[in-house]
Amino acid sequence: MNAVTALRPEPAPEPAALRPEVLLIGGRAGVGKTTVGWEVSVLPHSEAMFVRALGADTRLTRVLLTATDATTDERLTARELGSELDHERRSSARKARLLDERAHPDTVRVATDDRAVPEIAREVLAATGWA
Repeated sequence: MNAVTALRPEPAPEPAALRPEVLLIGGRAGVGKTTVGWEVSVLPHSEAMFVRALGADTRLTRVLLTATDATTDERLTARELGSELDHERRSSARKARLLDERAHPDTVRVATDDRAVPEIAREVLAATGWA
């Protein structure tokens, strides 16, 4: 499972109020090797860490990148070799179940199947209100 935890990109539009904003992205395996990660950032218990670090007025936007089992398997098969493939399949399925069951209720889910990265990025940016 790959995920991204990213701070607001610069240059950002001038905010109406000066408060930190954080974009938390979690996703299914194979979203891309350029994603780095921490998929638990979309789980409710992670909020306290960000609030402690950035302050109580921090606005968190949680985004969960999703893919069907078929797409996930296709991506994993293209990227993993040998025994790692079976391990990553099991790991991805386990983490997907966890995220489906426990993601924060306000998490925005973005499907990645058959979509180009720029299209996915536009949807993620729209979810944040930064676009």
